[in-house]
Amino acid sequence: MFNRIMSLLQGEGEVAQESRFERVQVATCALLMEVAHSDGHYQKVEATIVHDLLAQKFNLSTDAVAELVDYSRQHREESLDLFQFAREINANFSRAEKLDVMEGIWRVIYADGTLDKHEDALARQLAALLRLDHKDVIDRKLLVLDEVDPNRKS
Repeated sequence: MFNRIMSLLQGEGEVAQESRFERVQVATCALLMEVAHSDGHYQKVEATIVHDLLAQKFNLSTDAVAELVDYSRQHREESLDLFQFAREINANFSRAEKLDVMEGIWRVIYADGTLDKHEDALARQLAALLRLDHKDVIDRKLLVLDEVDPNRKS
């Protein structure tokens, strides 16, 4: 199974050609799902945000998003690390698109209104894997925080 996943992510063989979803869609979904599960609690609000982000980013129907999530869940659970997913995003997304993914990561993290230490560590790791500047990552974090709690103290 591991070889099948690797060939999918590397674009080798029939698996990649037959796949309904593009590798970058699977990679983006896998990272969002990893963040959603990082605090040990996968909540309905997190699932809703993940689904909404994927539908908007890739212009997918509700049913297609559900299929993508199921498909990506298996790949995420069987993967050895997050680098393979980040590599796919780095190869196919512009800096602005990667920042949009990072903003989505913050939206998932703050879906429950708190920043867990595991979520914070994962966000830092993903920012590094996506080769994003710290300032840009923090700007996206603050943007999300301002939307979540407009009355928060700066």
